[in-house]
Amino acid sequence: MKHSINDLALFGGRPAFDSVRPISNLLRPDIERFLNYTESIYHSNQSYCDGGLVQQMEGRFAQLHGTKHCISFCSGFMALMVAMHVCALPGKTEVVMPSLPYRRMGDIAAWTGLIPHFCDVDKVSLGMTSESAAKAVNENTALILGVHPITNLCDIDGLEALSQEYNIPLVFDAVEAAYAEHNGKMVGSYGKAEGFSFHASKLLNGFEGGYLTTNDGFLAEELRCVRNFGFAGNNSNMVRIGLNANLSELHAAMAMACLDILPEHIEQNRARHNAWQKILAELPSLTLLLYSDTERRGYKNVLVRCEDSWPLSRDNTLRILHAENMLARPLYNPPLHQSSREFSTACSSDMSVTEEVTMKYILLPSGEFVSVEDISIMGSVLSFLHQNAVEINSRIERQNR
Repeated sequence: MKHSINDLALFGGRPAFDSVRPISNLLRPDIERFLNYTESIYHSNQSYCDGGLVQQMEGRFAQLHGTKHCISFCSGFMALMVAMHVCALPGKTEVVMPSLPYRRMGDIAAWTGLIPHFCDVDKVSLGMTSESAAKAVNENTALILGVHPITNLCDIDGLEALSQEYNIPLVFDAVEAAYAEHNGKMVGSYGKAEGFSFHASKLLNGFEGGYLTTNDGFLAEELRCVRNFGFAGNNSNMVRIGLNANLSELHAAMAMACLDILPEHIEQNRARHNAWQKILAELPSLTLLLYSDTERRGYKNVLVRCEDSWPLSRDNTLRILHAENMLARPLYNPPLHQSSREFSTACSSDMSVTEEVTMKYILLPSGEFVSVEDISIMGSVLSFLHQNAVEINSRIERQNR
């Protein structure tokens, strides 16, 4: 408990937590469940990639998303890179994407030889829309990358209509929508392909890895070919340029161990999110972005908007929380169109919404290393900051002189 501002860790007090409370999901299944999967790897003659466990895992994830094909990769980065490489229109140079995605999304496009063309986002959903994407589409557009925001979804229907209107391929980055549905259908079968991640910070932890889902059998074979050195069939026929991007059996074991407990994990995420919702209802200066209450969601992230009435700057709020071992993070700050990079980019003329919202949002701690009791403590810290903001701001100003 904080009784005076001297109790804040930033000013020399004891932190609210002895160890870090992160924003990452960090799901850990029971060790025995994981080891049961690895035993089959040990006793098989193929422990590296594309063995029985990887194929079993791909089948289960195709079933989860309601798609015909799941193609796994060594990382979500590599999965999206291969999807861009295979799906982009030949002879074209640009990929339309929002400026508020994963921090290295522009790099993914650059590795494929494409130029990221950044578009604005919707103020409410924080996702790109067909209207904002259309402003970036031109004669050089090779691909549209529909990126689902940190909560809920981007404009799936509008982007699919835009893709059909201009005959431009559409790929979705669905990393933050791994357990979401749209119009009663699971995310995974929209566009030409959708990309997901097994990074430990994501909904399902495979240590590392990623996958693509699609209903296009020909595309699925192309993706597998590129993933596996460019070999087709029985690995004796090299048909195109390829990569060593296969997922290992060990990563598949971890991913399936997490998939086994996914329903229970979703309920735990929901409980944490509900706890935050209850606490933040008492702090109207911090607005929680709510998930859909009519369709499936993973409830992994806790994102709040600092309203104009929040009495501390966003950056000072983060400094204080970090000192308390509350590892809150800004939302994709700076946006990609304002970030330094070593490759060419293009940008829509109006990025006003992106530039406004990037300074207002904070991701609060959640995931397996955060309990409901922890959230109660964090709520009391935020309430203390709100009540004592004048004195806190004065102390910070003196420190900065």
